[in-house]
Amino acid sequence: MYREEHDSVGKLNIPGEAYYGVNAQRAMDNFQITQMKLDPVLVESLIEIKKACALTNMELGELDPKVGEAILAVADEMLAGNLIGQMIVDPIQGGAGTSTNMNINEVIANRAIELLGGEKGDYDLVSPNDHVNKGQSTNDVYPSSGKLTILKLADMFLKTLEELAVSFEEKAQEFAHVKKMGRTQLSDAVPITLGAEFHAYYMVTKRNIKRLAAVRDEVRSLNMGGTAIGTGISAHEAFPVTVNKHLNELTGLNLEVAEDLVDGTQNIESFGVVADCLKTIGLSCSKIANDIRLLSSGPRTGFGEILIPARQNGSSIMPGKINPVIPEVVNQAAFLAAGNSVTVAMAVEGGQLELNAFEPVIFHKIIESFRVLDNSLMTFNTNCVKGIKANEERCRELLERSTYLTTALAAHIGYDEASTITKESLRDNKTVPQVAREHGVSEEILAAIME
Repeated sequence: MYREEHDSVGKLNIPGEAYYGVNAQRAMDNFQITQMKLDPVLVESLIEIKKACALTNMELGELDPKVGEAILAVADEMLAGNLIGQMIVDPIQGGAGTSTNMNINEVIANRAIELLGGEKGDYDLVSPNDHVNKGQSTNDVYPSSGKLTILKLADMFLKTLEELAVSFEEKAQEFAHVKKMGRTQLSDAVPITLGAEFHAYYMVTKRNIKRLAAVRDEVRSLNMGGTAIGTGISAHEAFPVTVNKHLNELTGLNLEVAEDLVDGTQNIESFGVVADCLKTIGLSCSKIANDIRLLSSGPRTGFGEILIPARQNGSSIMPGKINPVIPEVVNQAAFLAAGNSVTVAMAVEGGQLELNAFEPVIFHKIIESFRVLDNSLMTFNTNCVKGIKANEERCRELLERSTYLTTALAAHIGYDEASTITKESLRDNKTVPQVAREHGVSEEILAAIME
């Protein structure tokens, strides 16, 4: 069974049971791009904005209280998880997000019509445009919903980073006594402790936490009430301040009204800053994952200085092979976030005059980066970092075999004698301590350079 709806393009049949309407149906027909659904946090943010707008319009005397209360009731239903499946448009769409905005408007309107005793599609009772979207435009609703989503996902990701930092700090303390050979450019350098290496991982993670916490301020400013291009046409003059008040009450996100609503509608470089921050976090974590892959390489022919948990078989042909699958997924998440940052940068640059039409791909890619980085670092922490063990015997073996111990030895016996010991160690395939003893170096000196 179908109902007939119309828009400026013409008439269209809509499934009778559907709460979405003609605008969402056309968007679904036009934009089978990712074949994915809108992120649930983005949908939640849209609902919160629609609820705050209804409260604002009622407070300002711009909306019939009977209609307003029905809109509020539907918003609460949706925030409880109902009707979410009626959000049918693809995340990537033409039209600067209009399809998404109209999808939520239509769902709220049609359910509100039911609550008021009408039948879906009877938009004289509750209109998606005139009532649900009153005082609004896609051009303030959509970017604001993206900003709310970023703030929520950032808070979620911060918890994951903080847990990872704790794990690195615990490993730094656990490995503080394990001395090993440090390396520069993959070549032996000078001694270091395994604990010092893990403390460095802790430090960069703490910096990433500070970066992400700071970048949230880039997206606290909303252009709600600016409507189409920031001039506020069709909205009550008190709409911006009033809707911001209600949004803060609903979300607790410490939101602000944009200082200049035209600027807040035209310019969206803040999203580029967010994407770059996520890229930086991903790249630094990928470097750590590379280190752990190298330090755990082996088990017989690699560095083998640490042991990471065996999570699954590593080969369909080599029996017993175990690969560093968890660090590898961190690498791939970082590659994705880096590529997404480029996409966002291009979309930020692509805006023209009073609007940027490419926010759909911006939000899709920023959300994807948040989700993939968060999930990859959770599994990295749980399934790898927490279970890392030091191979102390291997660390000491490689330390003793390294000729670069003679750098420390030279301070005690002189450069020329240390050079001679280096050459003999390489020639005879002996450890530096073995050759040093043959040259009469005392155990006290050897103990000093091995500490």
